[in-house]
Amino acid sequence: VQLQASGGGLVQAGGSLRLSCAASGRTFSGYVMGWFRQAPGKEREFVAAIRWSTGSTYYVDSVKGRFTISRDNAKNTVYLQMNSLKSEDTAVYSCAARFGGPTPSPYAYMHWGQGTEVTVSS
Repeated sequence: VQLQASGGGLVQAGGSLRLSCAASGRTFSGYVMGWFRQAPGKEREFVAAIRWSTGSTYYVDSVKGRFTISRDNAKNTVYLQMNSLKSEDTAVYSCAARFGGPTPSPYAYMHWGQGTEVTVSS
């Protein structure tokens, strides 16, 4: 399994970014795809997840109503649309995959892509 994250950058507070995670190496119908972030000096934090088969989504409370996770089956890609960005959203964002049900624990995810940096200026 290979995961390739992209889409990070510098944005002003209140702005938007869309992160992409291109997945390859197998079919992902039994998988959950997650987005995590890690800010400097902080632990890795769960952001959102999506069941590949059903499209069911899960979010950490701090991003509900602002972030949307989605997937494109044809492109084998998972997206994280981030709106109304805040300075506290600044972090390195990584996508991950696990076989099974959703969980916010990063230790449950076996496959990881490289991170993409998001910086929100206030």
